[in-house]
Amino acid sequence: MDKLAMETKDITNENIEKILDLFPNVATEGVNDKGEIIRVIDFEKLKQELSHNVIDGEECYDFTWVGKKEAMLEANRPIRKTLRPDKESSLHWDTTENIYIEGDNLEALKLLQESYLGKVKMIYIDPPYNTGKDFVYRDNFTQDKESYEDELGIKDEEGNKLFQNTESNGRFHSDWCSMIYPRLKLARNLLSDDGVIFISIDDNEVENLKKICDEIFDEENFVANIIWQQGRKSAGKTIAVNHEYCLIYTKNLEAILANPDCSDKYWRTKKEGLDEIYKKIEELKAKYVYDYAKMTQELRKWFKSLPSNNPILAHKHYNCIDEKGIYFPADASAPDKPETRSHRPLIHPITLKETAVPSKGWRYKDETLDKLLTENRIHFGEDETKVPCIKRYLKETEYEIAQSVFYKDGRGASQRLYDLFGKAKCFDFPKDEEIITDFIKYCTFSSNNEIILDFFSGSATTAHAVMQLNAEDGGHRKFILVQLPEKTDEKSEAYKAGYKNICEIGEERIRRAGKKIQEENPDKKLDIGFRVFKVDDTNMKDVYYSPNEFKQDQLDLFESNIKENRSDEDLLYEVLLNSGVELSLPHKIEIIDGLRVHFIQSEYSSTPDLIACFEDKVPETLVRTIAQYKPTKVVFRDSCFRGDSNKINIEEIFKLITPDTRVKVL
Repeated sequence: MDKLAMETKDITNENIEKILDLFPNVATEGVNDKGEIIRVIDFEKLKQELSHNVIDGEECYDFTWVGKKEAMLEANRPIRKTLRPDKESSLHWDTTENIYIEGDNLEALKLLQESYLGKVKMIYIDPPYNTGKDFVYRDNFTQDKESYEDELGIKDEEGNKLFQNTESNGRFHSDWCSMIYPRLKLARNLLSDDGVIFISIDDNEVENLKKICDEIFDEENFVANIIWQQGRKSAGKTIAVNHEYCLIYTKNLEAILANPDCSDKYWRTKKEGLDEIYKKIEELKAKYVYDYAKMTQELRKWFKSLPSNNPILAHKHYNCIDEKGIYFPADASAPDKPETRSHRPLIHPITLKETAVPSKGWRYKDETLDKLLTENRIHFGEDETKVPCIKRYLKETEYEIAQSVFYKDGRGASQRLYDLFGKAKCFDFPKDEEIITDFIKYCTFSSNNEIILDFFSGSATTAHAVMQLNAEDGGHRKFILVQLPEKTDEKSEAYKAGYKNICEIGEERIRRAGKKIQEENPDKKLDIGFRVFKVDDTNMKDVYYSPNEFKQDQLDLFESNIKENRSDEDLLYEVLLNSGVELSLPHKIEIIDGLRVHFIQSEYSSTPDLIACFEDKVPETLVRTIAQYKPTKVVFRDSCFRGDSNKINIEEIFKLITPDTRVKVL
């Protein structure tokens, strides 16, 4: 019976094995930090295997910085951490599928690798911009703890995660690059094959970020660098900067372009001003009922009354109304004159005479013209001398391809958050949930249960955007947010309002936004809850990982290999992380033979995804009952077995009843 690792994957070892499967001749031996002989890669041989020419150390294009190799190692380095559930801070724990994680996002991303590998459809992040005033994550940049603690001047609740990266720092850009690199590398693993990542940034690091993303995601998967003009007044030494960027990459652009939906659903945005136009049409219908001529006349007057800078005027050519809605008469003539096109005249419905025909004929065949006539899609002029047109309805052209430059006043998001928190300024410069909503629309569909991840979540704008969009289009998107519990300044309004760290602000924003959205949509069943988890040390004692390092008399001191202050649910969610099971799945506890048994089962699955029992003694009758459910995975504590013979008997029970079930022990 296999033992659960209870630590994150060693990605380096996995990569080595993949390479050796392809090129076994590049294997050699090395020594690890414990002095043990291990199998490693001879990189000079590997270079030669991947080149048509003799490799002799010639120069090549490369992007590097001080600490890059350490950053690459950090992404692959395993950790012994877990996510502990915090039900008190959560909302609708039993029913929600949303996740909020408090802790270092590098550790959180490592912990999510098994359960969410290739499952995230979209990632949006707003990392520190490295302005010289930001507090950025201090990973192990080769300084020891004591030497950099003096430099920091600020600590989070864990003691040493943040430092102020001022421009006087000799490694100003290098430290920022080393911070972002491993996080993006791990984030890429979580993206689905057609997944997309959006990264907000400004001028300070946009060039370095672009190079890092080209390396991690491949420059062929670059989509765009969107420029958001915010309209804020900005003082500058030379030119006032009132814009920022959003870099967009896919995991596999070819996979997206190959999707039939790409051409008419992906990367589309709704045109501005349409809601106001539709509202006006409803007013005209109520006033004139079926008199479409009067409606059309009134609509054209309304367009003329609008100020010249109103975005509605971009659609003023949609100035005709019929029973199907608002449309504009589009040219129906052929761009050339092939023999297959129709050249026949149509009959004017009023004069009953043959109409004029375009000089090159219609752009349609005879059968298509007949269909358009039947569907009332032909717009006739005042008389037969006018060439008829085709009706293009606004409803059919609501969306246009997204633009790389857009304008939106950045102050609106701050005002809405201010209002949401009861006229309290709890967060400076929040991201705009309406913009993130548009980004989500670019690459997700309402019909899919897609996962949106934000691991620099700040004030939880992404969660707000996901809930709002689900309310608008009936979607079932889920969010995973990660935020370090960075302390709020004791002089700030947030602190005075009772929010001691950023996580408390983000969680409260989700509660308030969710409540508001539900009140605005009382007839819709929305998921406005979230499960809170906190990054913490593993539930297992050191003896679990290296029992051979303890003498027999020391082992006797350990009645359990599980830490004393950990609950069943703490163990359960660490097991889920190690077993590749999503944290959001429904969880229930049943009492069987007087013992607590945990069931994890998706609503879309006919059998449990995982059953776990952490009791000290498990009778065979309980094992047989569990096996009858035919779960995908089962986990017991190793100490529940009386000996090897008992363990073998239990394995045989599963082989007999449900041979496909994987049985693991703690």
